[in-house]
This record gives sequence, structure tokens and C-alpha cells, in this order.
Amino acid sequence: MSELTKNVQPLQDFDWDQFENGTTANVSKEELDKAYDETLNKVSEHQVVDGTVISVDKKEVVVNIGYKSDGIIPASEFRYNPDLKAGDTVEVYVENAEDKKGQLVLSHKKARMSKSWERVNAALEAQEIIQGYIKCRTKGGMIVDVFGIEAFLPGSQIDVHPIRDYDQFVGKTMEFKVVKINQEFRNVVVSHKALIEAELEAQKQEIIGKLEKGQILEGVVKNITSYGVFVDLGGVDGLIHITDLSWGRVDDPHKVVELDQKINVVILDFDEEKKRIALGLKQLTPHPWDALDADLKVGDHVTGKVVVIADYGAFVEIQPGVEGLIHVSEMSWSQHLRSAQEFLKVGDEIEAVILTLDRDERKMSLGIKQLKEDPWEAIEVKYPVGSKHTARVRNFTNFGVFVELEEGVDGLIHISDLSWTKKVKHPSEFTQVGAEIDVIVLDIDKENRRLSLGHKQLEDNPWDAFEEQYTVGSIHEGKITELLEKGAVVSLAENVEGFATPKHLQKEDGSQAQAGEVLPFKVIEFNKDSKRIILSHSRTFEDPQREEKKAAAKKARAPKADTPKIENVAASTTLGDIDVLAQLKAQMEKGE
Repeated sequence: MSELTKNVQPLQDFDWDQFENGTTANVSKEELDKAYDETLNKVSEHQVVDGTVISVDKKEVVVNIGYKSDGIIPASEFRYNPDLKAGDTVEVYVENAEDKKGQLVLSHKKARMSKSWERVNAALEAQEIIQGYIKCRTKGGMIVDVFGIEAFLPGSQIDVHPIRDYDQFVGKTMEFKVVKINQEFRNVVVSHKALIEAELEAQKQEIIGKLEKGQILEGVVKNITSYGVFVDLGGVDGLIHITDLSWGRVDDPHKVVELDQKINVVILDFDEEKKRIALGLKQLTPHPWDALDADLKVGDHVTGKVVVIADYGAFVEIQPGVEGLIHVSEMSWSQHLRSAQEFLKVGDEIEAVILTLDRDERKMSLGIKQLKEDPWEAIEVKYPVGSKHTARVRNFTNFGVFVELEEGVDGLIHISDLSWTKKVKHPSEFTQVGAEIDVIVLDIDKENRRLSLGHKQLEDNPWDAFEEQYTVGSIHEGKITELLEKGAVVSLAENVEGFATPKHLQKEDGSQAQAGEVLPFKVIEFNKDSKRIILSHSRTFEDPQREEKKAAAKKARAPKADTPKIENVAASTTLGDIDVLAQLKAQMEKGE
């Protein structure tokens, strides 16, 4: 060390910063730090401030809020705004002014959340267009991130056209309008459709103003429903009702058109106020009735498919758009009207006969019973009087049984022709509906298509034999089967019944006979024509007693052998004497 520098000591309070900056003022370091801090923003933790984007990449966004260090925010917090770039101003929430690494910690998501309800309400009031990020699908629509709030986007509010693929919108950022807010439950509903409706409304008005009935336009099938097809005519929709899709019957519009299919349609009608347009598709082709075979006439046979069934009949399509009605009365020769469903069903391919044909009214009636021979044409040959057959019971009336010999041939068995011996009060006592019964033809009424039938006539009349067996005065054992107000029914033998009045039911001991008792009965009347046997139990013991009394009286009046004979003058008076006395009496009365 040289002598010149050996004893030089550095100044203890020398300010090297001032020296380097070329200043010589004597300012302390504390004063300089204070002056530097005053040039920075005053930052308080847990507050929202505006910041400037310094840089943006896939992972993070660097934001300057005028503090001594910049904040770093995950890029995912800005996914609702894919157009974010350096220089943009964004809201940030100061979580920590300086963490362990001396880093400023910011959050854009929390900043948005802190002011989100104010902003979303303001957007609704001002009808402001805002941006939102579609996060995911949900039932009936989508979930959209708006200012950090999860808002609901109904499926019907995504676009003016029905959306079939919701997933294509997930992850997209779109513009929306806030259309509804529920403050209580903090629910927000947004719409993208509302942004374009005003523009479309003007476009619709312009299109409708140029429409004319009968005009043919090209459109695209937009939606298919059970009642028709909606067609996009280039900004305005029209409806083809299901009945205007085809001249034939259409049960499912999907069988006629497909979604997104381009079709030509004709304008049938439109309402400018309600902006409704009625379209037609079938009207672009000639009516099938105009192309119907000119040689087709009544009596011809046609084939077709049953397209509609009703109780009163069936509609048969013989070619697309040309239908005929088969009334239920033309389905069977039977006079019993039944439901058409018993004969035909939808989809049946059948043959029929044309009964009427009106080309002007475009109406046709058909029949299928005419394919079979009318059974009444030769009824005398198949069912002659006296012939025996087996029939099926169809129904009852109080006076008899209606039976069916074959389809279309009915007959009546009168209640009096059911049995020779049994007293039938109602036919249901004798047979039942659906049962088979043997009959004999008694009479034919061809005009009214009815047969008179009998059942008892299949057997000989037993009353011919009963007449000899149950003679008046004969006594037979009988059982009281039924007690009635006017008397009792007495069973004499199988299928043979008699009747006894109450006074003839008195027993010898003075009591009255009861049901179930078996007693001797005397025949006091027999009527073959009315099949009536009148009986008496009391006469079985009264008549012998009466005879005994007569015999005793006669014996008492007879003269004894040893008694002298006294001439009875009165007894010996002749008829001539009586006449003379009568004349004499008359003369005396006349004289008086």
C-alpha cells in the first residue's frame, strides 16, 4: 500500500446511491423508500380493483394493478372470454398483497362473483347483450357461465330452429340476453334466440307481405310432429297439416317426409297478424279421384286395405286417396247389427263389391256380404217346413227364444213350443244363450226373413196318452212342488203337473197341505187343449164319505118287510094330476 492511501478511511455515512445517481443532496434511504412507495397504488387485500392484462398464454394471464409486482391468474378464469388480449382492462380481486414468495395473488373469478348480481340485474334492465361460456348440458337446456354465475339457457332459447344436438354448443362462448332473474333463489335465465328474433321478425314480415295463396315455394323440413310438419321457408315457418301431406290417410308424418329434407309446398292460407302460414304438399299432385278408372261401376269387385275402423263400418282404401265405406250392415247377411271390429281390422287386405259410386261427391260405398250367396234366396230348399236342424241360441224375450241356424238365417221358438208338459215362465229356465238346441221348421216368412220354429214338435204329444191315463175321477199320487197364492202345483209324474186350489188342499184332519208333501189326488178336470189337469186331495176322502152317507140314507128310507104298506096319496099323484091342479090354481087366481 502506498503512503498516499495508507491512512485513508471510507466515510461511514457516504450515500453511494446518491453518488451513482449524480445527486449530492443528503437524503436518507428511508426517505427514498417512502418516496418510491408513494408512486405505487395503495393496495388493500380483499378488495376489487381494475387491472391491465400484460400477457396471455394457455395457462396463465399476467395482470398489472399498478403495484410493485404483477399478479398471475389461471387462464381458465377467462374461458368465457376467448378474445382476451394484452392491454385489456379486467376486474381482479386482491387475495394477498404479498405471499411467502413476495408474489401478488389475484383472482378474476372472485372479482366477477363479487359484482355479478349487480351486473346481471343491470344487464336485464338495460337489455344489454352479454357474453357467456356454455359449461355443460342439463335437463331441458344448458348451463352458462355469466359473470361467474351459472345461468340457465333453455333448449328452446338456443336458436330459432329446434336443436337436435345440444353437445355441439358445449365449450362455446356466445352472446346472450338476460331474460329472467329470480332474486330469491338467485336463478338467472338467458337467451340467445332473443338476440336474433327482432331481426327475424322484420324478415318474417317482409316474407309474409310477399306471399300469395297458391304460390309454390321451396322449403326445408324443420320439425315433424304428430299433427303435421313445420317447414322453414327462409326465415319464416309454415305448417303442413297431416291431412294436407297426402291424398291418402297418413298416420305418421315421418313416413312422408324427413328432417332437413327440401320439399316444394303450396301456400293454402296465411294470417299476416298471427304470422301463421298453412301449407299443402298433396295439392301439388292431381286428386286420385280424377285418375280413377272411368270404367269402374256399381257391381264391380275391388280390392283394398282397411285404413279406419269405426263401430258403424270400415273405410277401405282401394288406391291412395280413394276410399269406400263398408257399412256394418253390408258385412253380413245377419240382421243382428254388430260392431265392425268383429268382422275386420285395420290393415286387412280385402275384396269388396261396389254398391254405390258418386264421382262428383267422391264417395263410394262397398259391401262384402255380397261376395256370398244370400241364404234367403233358396230358404225353402235348405230349410223346408218340417225339416229338423240344430240352431244356436242368440237371445231371449218374454215370449220366446231367438236362434240362428246359420249366419243370416234366424228363427223364433215361441215359448209355447218349447215343451209339451213343462210350464215355462221364461225361456231362460229352459235353455241359455250360446247353447245349441234342436228345432223343427214350422213356418217360413221369406218377406220378413224369419222362421217359426218348434222344439217340442220333435217328440210326440204325450197328452194323447195322458188323456187315457188321467181320466176324471181317477186318483193318483202327487207331490206338492210349489205353493202359490191361488193354489199349488202338483207333480204327478215326470213332466206331468196338475193344479189344486186351496179348498182342495184341505186334509182330512182339517189342516192345509204343505209344499213337499206326497198325497193322493183325484182328477176333477182334464183339458187336453189347454194342457190343464185340475186336482183335489180333499175329494179323495170327501167323496167316499158322501157316498157312505147316501147309501146309509137310502137304506134308512127303504120299507121293512113286516111293516104294513100305507098308500101315499101324494106319492101316487101322477104328472097329469099335477098339471090339472096347476090349471085350477091359475083359474082361481084369475077370478080373484
